[in-house]
Amino acid sequence: MKLLTVFLFCAVGWAADPPLGFRDLFNGKDLSGWVNVNTDPDTWSVVNGELICKGQPIGVMRSDRMYENFILHIEWMHTEPGGNSGVFVWSGARPGEQNRLPDGVEVQMLELDWPKLHMRDGVMPTDSYVSGELFGVGGVTTVPDNPRATRSRSVEMRCLPRGQWNTYDVVAVDGVIKLAINGKFVNGIAKSSQKKGYLCLESEGAKIHFRNIRIMELPPGVTTPEQSAAPLP
Repeated sequence: MKLLTVFLFCAVGWAADPPLGFRDLFNGKDLSGWVNVNTDPDTWSVVNGELICKGQPIGVMRSDRMYENFILHIEWMHTEPGGNSGVFVWSGARPGEQNRLPDGVEVQMLELDWPKLHMRDGVMPTDSYVSGELFGVGGVTTVPDNPRATRSRSVEMRCLPRGQWNTYDVVAVDGVIKLAINGKFVNGIAKSSQKKGYLCLESEGAKIHFRNIRIMELPPGVTTPEQSAAPLP
């Protein structure tokens, strides 16, 4: 019954207060509950109840604890053409030496002009980039529902352009992720090699706003130490 209630909220929209069973990961006032991993002190700020990332330097901010099975609700809005960001699920939150980003499963957040601004030899990349691609990074492997090489692309374009809010509902259970974009499930992965870890918000070169970040924790599964990120101090 609780899950049915959750999916109904996903379909009809969210009230100002968290629905039953959810709790806020962002309180709208400060960065309580989050730990800066490798960005500047002023990369993340709170303005008028919104969490704002200025996009520089590249890096992440992580949750103060790990999560295994859960439903995550997060709303985001790009303000620059081709803006890039995302949320990492089941992450170890340890930045890579080359790209400053951690492992985990990335839930992509791109502004719609990204393909136009990244043409190569006159060829524009597929626009599946900009509608919630899912993929393992940093050694984490997954099986895509809708393969684009090792990534999973959405079966329908759902994201809205800069200046408009997008809603992601991420259902993460036992190595499986299903993603709803703006009220409709359109993507997923399975058999993630890591299925317990931190949540990380990404700073990747462009300003992005977040709001209404909420989570419902679900019962744990049978997760071996090899399938879990190592706890951080």
